[in-house]
Amino acid sequence: MYHKRFYPRHQQQKKRFAPKALPNHELMAAIQAVKIVNNQKLNVPEEVFVPKNGFADFQIVQQLKNNIAAKNYLVPTPIQDQAIDQMLNNRDVIGIANTGTGKTAAFLIPLVNKVCLNKMEKVLIIAPTRELALQIQEELKDFSKGLGIRSVLCIGGMSLWRQKNELRQNNNFVIGTPGRIKELIGERSLLLSTFHSVVLDEADRMVDIGFINDIKYFISLLPQNRQSLFFSATISGKVKEILNAFVVNPVTISVEKQATAENVEQDVIKVTNKNEKIDKLHDLLSQEGFEKVLVFGRTKWGMQKLANELIRRGVRVAVIHGNKSQGQRQKALEQFKTNQISVLIATDVASRGLDIPDVSHVINYDMPATYDDYVHRIGRTGRAGKPGVALTFVE
Repeated sequence: MYHKRFYPRHQQQKKRFAPKALPNHELMAAIQAVKIVNNQKLNVPEEVFVPKNGFADFQIVQQLKNNIAAKNYLVPTPIQDQAIDQMLNNRDVIGIANTGTGKTAAFLIPLVNKVCLNKMEKVLIIAPTRELALQIQEELKDFSKGLGIRSVLCIGGMSLWRQKNELRQNNNFVIGTPGRIKELIGERSLLLSTFHSVVLDEADRMVDIGFINDIKYFISLLPQNRQSLFFSATISGKVKEILNAFVVNPVTISVEKQATAENVEQDVIKVTNKNEKIDKLHDLLSQEGFEKVLVFGRTKWGMQKLANELIRRGVRVAVIHGNKSQGQRQKALEQFKTNQISVLIATDVASRGLDIPDVSHVINYDMPATYDDYVHRIGRTGRAGKPGVALTFVE
């Protein structure tokens, strides 16, 4: 256990944090959250999911089945098992699912099949962040190999002129973020009335970051006759405002997980000052087993400074935050995915929607602002049933 290295002997028994020793209520809440989650992990029996379908059982074209097999997808996840048939039957679907549940493949597989059967079909996929939109397009390319399907990515930080030019061509899929989609509508380069299949992915996140009015506007421009697929980790009051206008007679599929994955070991590391904090982080990153580490922090300036210091100490590290261009962010993510670097430092721009394989550790260098942010950060490790470790620095 990592805390044994850093905690005084009297704190090593059961992480006894006296309330008077805590600097603020936020810290108290975060540590309590870790305790609650760990208790949940001990008290909830593990359920083994047995799918009703195999990928070969779905009524989809053979080349798509071949592409699924090429990705080494052997057994459908719960949301894939329950949702794909409904979508193939052209039903509207509400999917209540966290990231890491396989929801992207759950909607891409039936939509790719739909386009295969009718090359005039147009699909619009709206995602909250550039990174998630890029990830969806990457998966789409894998599923659509050899099928003659065209797509265009419409996100900020990339050439607007190029995207406008690509939209003039015959594209089956348009994948984008709300800001750039709204801009393209304003430029009369994107006509939403031509899309009869629409996906809102991570709708709760889009509401959280202030896009609710934009989403309502987009819905008003869509044709009445459409298939609507809606994915959200939670269905809050504001999310319901979108939902009621978006879907018609939907099938609701809920595959909510526990707040955090059972196979993520969680712990806290006590520090007394900033100098000790960076030294302990460096010590951790030097240990065996810390092979692919995501480090989360609060501010762009702070994370850039941390990255510069770790580079000075010889750590292979890259950083992504809001001041980085889209190209710089993509390069850093690709270096991390392909193990060219072992540590990726990020603000919360990277905590949602990214599917980075084999992340061994998530370290909360700065305390997350909310427990929900904590859950999304540590959800980057322990994916696909693999073990992971989440460590949170507390001062």
